[in-house]
Amino acid sequence: MEQIETQPSTLTKVRSRTGCPGLDDVLGGGFPRGHFYLLEGEPGTGKTTLALQFICEGLRNGETVLYITLSESPDDLRDVAQSHGIQLEGAHFVDLKPSEEDLKPDGQYTVFHPSEIELGDRLQSIVREVERFKPDRLVIDALSELRMLAKDPLRYRRQIISLRGFTPPDCTVLLLDDRSSRHSDIELHSIVHGVVMLEKVHREYGKTRRRAEVSKLRGCAFREGYHDYILQTGGMLMFPRLVASEHVVPVNFGEPAGSGILELDALVGGGLDRGTSTLLIGPAGCGKSTIAMRWLASAAEKGETGTAFIFEETLSTLVERAKGLGIDVGKHIKSGRIKMDHLDPAEMSPGEFIDRVRTAVDVDNARVIVIDSLNGFLQAMPGEQYLALHLHELLTYLNHKGVVTLLVLAQAGVVGATVQTPADVSYLADNIVVLRYFEAQGEVKQAISMIKKRSGSHEHTIRELRLGPDTIRVGQPLTNFHGVLSGIPVLLGHGNGHEGKGLRVDD
Repeated sequence: MEQIETQPSTLTKVRSRTGCPGLDDVLGGGFPRGHFYLLEGEPGTGKTTLALQFICEGLRNGETVLYITLSESPDDLRDVAQSHGIQLEGAHFVDLKPSEEDLKPDGQYTVFHPSEIELGDRLQSIVREVERFKPDRLVIDALSELRMLAKDPLRYRRQIISLRGFTPPDCTVLLLDDRSSRHSDIELHSIVHGVVMLEKVHREYGKTRRRAEVSKLRGCAFREGYHDYILQTGGMLMFPRLVASEHVVPVNFGEPAGSGILELDALVGGGLDRGTSTLLIGPAGCGKSTIAMRWLASAAEKGETGTAFIFEETLSTLVERAKGLGIDVGKHIKSGRIKMDHLDPAEMSPGEFIDRVRTAVDVDNARVIVIDSLNGFLQAMPGEQYLALHLHELLTYLNHKGVVTLLVLAQAGVVGATVQTPADVSYLADNIVVLRYFEAQGEVKQAISMIKKRSGSHEHTIRELRLGPDTIRVGQPLTNFHGVLSGIPVLLGHGNGHEGKGLRVDD
């Protein structure tokens, strides 16, 4: 787990881990012990699930834990825990929900307001249970019940403050709030030691995205900003926001990565340098994915490991198509040198995707990463304006790790001025390889050229590209034509052997 910088005063503080490793990373190791913390979010954001993980973590550490519920029954909570495989043996549950007698008409107060009777009784019951069990960890679920009883915000605030005087000094308290009030309880934020906010981001299509933010952690450094998370069997899984500057490791990246095609390697200046990203850009079907697979397979043939993240094409189709071009990806998948991960942008958050990439690099030791395509990554974003920020951190991180990154970006249109790019991310890539269709003597052909390489020299020529049968062919520079990248080339004089014959690829 990553560690973020902390202030000197926080180094001696004992932390209570939450049971969610991602959240512990965001908090810098967990909640500092002996304080009150507010966990708030609308229904369905996972507050209860995280609270149960918090309780389970305490049990694993041999601590005394107490869960006071003001809304759900202990049996319901145990059912939730069982569905996630969370072990709660030894945990103490106290049910302080209104009884059935209280809900009957003759049990309702007519002279006194509930804040004068029920609120005091409820708080006294909480204090009594705390004094009885003397817990190391305490969860109160949920504050909305106390707020409704208090009616007056000032009275509500005073009652919460009074609880601090009755809890053991080393007890870590987690208060759950479902934001059911019309107005946010900013006053409550000021009296707790830390605030964790959970929220749902609804999309017009696909899975609802969930994200968390630590808005306050008194006296401690923490990872700011939004962090994506998912709720799965086992509990909450959080993906801390990637900060590339935390992964700077000076290493010797070694020789450039070759594609195994001499003409293609010559075009890009001898191969792709380690620790750089290459953008393969062009219209659909022009060979971008094929070129990326060629580099991935070449690395596998040299004993390196690579991973491809595929958003659009099915894995079976990709493997068969590559095999038809002489790239035996299936063999390398069986050997474990190449891993394929098919992703659904409608079900994937940016944080989860970046976590998968990091796992491929840090755990599987991938030296080549293929993202096919950025169009799918774009669809996983809540808005196009955030793509560049996420991509910048991801590419910088991969560069620090010495990874060769290949990014596929499909353009709309086929030839001419109709070719358009869905998002301008070209300035983020270290290298740019452009692929185009062009027309020559009644035949549609493909061209490839490198127009940018930050780390060294490269050819400024345009070469013809032919895919198949059973191989990938890259021809000699097309010196006799002008306007190839525009899609409608013009023949210029003599001297290359192409005149009158169309464009020829040298085998």
